[in-house]
Amino acid sequence: MPTTAIIPLLTRIANSLERMAPPPADPSIVDDLTQDAFLWQGADGRLLPIPQMQAVPLDLLKGIDRQIRQVMGNTRFFAHGLAANNVMLWGARGMGKSSLVKACLLAINEEQRKNGQPPLALIEIPRDDLNTLPQLLALLRRSTRRVILFCDDLSFETQDADYKSLKSVLDGGIAGRPDNVLVYATSNRRHLMPQNMIENESGNAINPGEAIEEKVSLSDRFGLWIGLYGASQPHYLSIIDAYAADRKLPIAKDELHRRALQWSIQRGSRSGRVASQFITALSAELAEGTR
Repeated sequence: MPTTAIIPLLTRIANSLERMAPPPADPSIVDDLTQDAFLWQGADGRLLPIPQMQAVPLDLLKGIDRQIRQVMGNTRFFAHGLAANNVMLWGARGMGKSSLVKACLLAINEEQRKNGQPPLALIEIPRDDLNTLPQLLALLRRSTRRVILFCDDLSFETQDADYKSLKSVLDGGIAGRPDNVLVYATSNRRHLMPQNMIENESGNAINPGEAIEEKVSLSDRFGLWIGLYGASQPHYLSIIDAYAADRKLPIAKDELHRRALQWSIQRGSRSGRVASQFITALSAELAEGTR
């Protein structure tokens, strides 16, 4: 094929590929102050607005008053342009770690809007997209809005190097976290990695102490550690009472507690998540009985 024919063909192929590629992320989307939450899609390099973020109202989070004060205080400092810490929430499954982050952000944004101040943005970044963090941060540097990057259920396994991407962001520096960005993360593991992974690194390394330090140092980059622990029976029942009152369920408290405890025994745990699942099932049952 002559050269004069190849060039137009290659041009058409290039144009077709360009049309198929996703459009570049628009940094102005972050500055839409009507949006509280976004989802980062690392594969496409795009931010997806979440019109209505699923969140439990702050007054329904029971038994974690100290943790609420800590997260609210830090988030309020950040919203006001003051110094604030990256936050790690760790502890038992289903105890409301991610619910606490979302509820506090919505509560602070309500305060901000009431005072005529710009609300924060919450951008959730999936665990598998951590390697695209530099791309996301480059986008956020072009915005003046204050942003909380939210990494939910964060943990790392053997041969997983993505923790280094997050570590470099938390360290700051020339190419690290911009001033308008904080990182909030949740994990079931205090040091983000299973104990056997840390022990294996210790056994295989020339200097075991340095190997362990490398693995657990990521959690040290979070200035604020907040633990949420398994619910006691009174704590669990206080959550049940709050949910039942919020939904105005027509059931006597003694019966409500008896069935809630029976449900928790069947599930093998007491937590905010178990309480929410019980209330959902009970609400449907009571509604069906009135039909």
